[in-house]
Amino acid sequence: MSVSGIAPPLAAYSHGVDVTPGARLVFCSGQLGLGADDIVPPDCEGQAEICFANIKAILAGAGMSLAHVVRINAYVTGREHLAPYMRVRDRLFAEHPPASTLMIVSGFTRPEFVVEIEVVAAAVETPLAEEEPRP
Repeated sequence: MSVSGIAPPLAAYSHGVDVTPGARLVFCSGQLGLGADDIVPPDCEGQAEICFANIKAILAGAGMSLAHVVRINAYVTGREHLAPYMRVRDRLFAEHPPASTLMIVSGFTRPEFVVEIEVVAAAVETPLAEEEPRP
């Protein structure tokens, strides 16, 4: 979506994303950097990779991919985590940057978590061909 009269985004995100009327929406709960093996990487970049891998799996279950993400809300526990998180986000969404908000928070449910990411994805449903009437 093209916006005039305001400063350009400060990073690789869009100020706004226009969702086609009638699109199916998927809202992903916040994902933490906890792998299926119960391992939490010690660094933000590793945790962000797991967060987005989890989101990718959730979206795949709905027949979508990261390309369908229109909105990201991300939370980190300190300024030192901003750049590592953005490296992962920017690599994964280089083609079509979604709208995005990044906030610094005081913490999460366990002290080892340093990032949490939630997304909204949208996909236009392809209408099914109408069945032929049965004789």
